[in-house]
Amino acid sequence: MKTQNPTPLVKADGMTITPGYMPGFGNDFETEALPGALPLGMNSPQKVNYGLYGEQLSGTAFTDVRPERTWCYRIRPSVKHSHRYEKIDLPHFRSAPDIHPDVTSLGQYRWDPIPLTEEPLDWLTGMRTMTTAGDVHTQVGLATHIYLVTQSMEDAYFFSADSEMLVVPQEGRLRFATELGVIDLEPKEIAIIPRGLVYRVELLDGPARGFVCENYGQKFELPGRGPIGANCMANPRDFKAPVAAFEDREVRSTVTVKWCGQFHTTVIGQSPLDVVAWHGNYAPYKYDLRTYCPVGAILFDHPDPSIFTVLTAPSGQPGTANIDFVLFRERWMVMEDTFRPPWYHKNIMSEMMGNIYGQYDAKPQGFVPGGVSLHNMMLPHGPDREAFEKASNANLGPDKLDNTMSFMFETRFPQQLTQFAGKDAPLQDDYIDCWKDIEKKFDGSPGKK
Repeated sequence: MKTQNPTPLVKADGMTITPGYMPGFGNDFETEALPGALPLGMNSPQKVNYGLYGEQLSGTAFTDVRPERTWCYRIRPSVKHSHRYEKIDLPHFRSAPDIHPDVTSLGQYRWDPIPLTEEPLDWLTGMRTMTTAGDVHTQVGLATHIYLVTQSMEDAYFFSADSEMLVVPQEGRLRFATELGVIDLEPKEIAIIPRGLVYRVELLDGPARGFVCENYGQKFELPGRGPIGANCMANPRDFKAPVAAFEDREVRSTVTVKWCGQFHTTVIGQSPLDVVAWHGNYAPYKYDLRTYCPVGAILFDHPDPSIFTVLTAPSGQPGTANIDFVLFRERWMVMEDTFRPPWYHKNIMSEMMGNIYGQYDAKPQGFVPGGVSLHNMMLPHGPDREAFEKASNANLGPDKLDNTMSFMFETRFPQQLTQFAGKDAPLQDDYIDCWKDIEKKFDGSPGKK
């Protein structure tokens, strides 16, 4: 699709921003910040207008069934944004495998929100890894993080060679200034930042706190809908890719790279965000969670939570995801003669949940906005006594779950707690006790309910 861009805006700091976004998920987009910067009819002309360099960014192997790649037309090729690297330490930003013998990952866990702070923390220094799973070296599994941001990255840039990042804000607004354009992000929205894409994170208002799912494996995609058909859930048109924007600034800058779980930094003499035009299907996105259209039972019984899947990252085992991103938002409950909250269960998948705002129906107490919980593979969990008694004895009319938005990062791998999650994060030591006062109701009477 060809994008007709509005007039570019030039800010005092040299950032040229063309306002707007392009709709669609996995589309082949075309966008240019200067007229005629994008070659027509070919990818690699002998000379590109404006003296730009053509360069391809590949997110899949060349021989993939549907290659994901983007052609960039930039002021300098990326080799000019890379120099000698120096290894640095970001002690709270961890990768799998990260297993500590003195930390027990077997259990049902819940944490209060990590407190916001006045300490100067940017996107990298403010990352706090909670769990890891799989192996970053073999590109399977994930890491889950909570970010705390109190300051913008200044002439500093980052990219991950290990993973794509799914960002879920909970408080405060951020700007992701990327090679392919600008994404402004606020709570109730998410962003997907592809592997290998260079970006800078700015604080628009804050401090900011939120959640990140770092995906080592296959890229996130929309789930298959099966009998649901073409409508509802997350619709492709509601995903927004940024239009082209570029910086032309000669200033000392640092670029930090995450590679095989380690961090390295290099110093260059200019901003690396210098892509003037691009076309392709490998791009960052934002998505407004308020546009997610839930589906559910309209007569009886409680469907599996898989019907609330927004995005999925497939694994090598069909039907079992490397990661599912699942959303529990406002919706009507109308099922007759049905226990409506999530039922008690054990799952082959491991579930890391976060609360964006409001109250989660299976845990009316303790699971607060900004908090997270972990129910690892094959460990039983479900409603606490209060939720069970209320749902079991409710007068079942149409009931709207309102002012609620929680999510789940679900994976086929067991999730290992980091040292930070096990020792430093505000763990609710009494969480396991939420089930201790569940009563035995069985007395042998066949008619008893």
